Amino acid sequence: MSRKCIISAAVMFIMAWALSFFVHGVLLYGDYSKMQTWMRPQSEATTLMAYMIFAQALFGVAFAWIYAQGRNDNPWLMQGVRFGIAVAALTMVPTYLIYHVVTPVPLVVALKQIAFDTIRVVLMGIVIAWMHR
Repeated sequence: MSRKCIISAAVMFIMAWALSFFVHGVLLYGDYSKMQTWMRPQSEATTLMAYMIFAQALFGVAFAWIYAQGRNDNPWLMQGVRFGIAVAALTMVPTYLIYHVVTPVPLVVALKQIAFDTIRVVLMGIVIAWMHR
């Protein structure tokens, strides 16, 4: 991995962590609080936070690495938007639709998760494209 890719991975990890907290800890907090009867209690979830950090770090590294492998000489902004949409289509959309099918996540919550996390990864795509311009 080049120096630029390592820096990009670190920035993507920070963005993934911060934006995920905003999406799931702020925007969707009300929806999640209505589902507390079947979700892990906060105290238990807190003890598992290392797995969350690892997952966000892995996402950041993979996001940066895949972007670096596929970037080209097209305008950076649209390249970042396209990459973010592709990542959302590959990860966010299927994951939350599957959650809706196999767990009692209401469809409206799954659609909010898809929308907010798609915006999150498109923003990340724009930032990484800007970093690699």
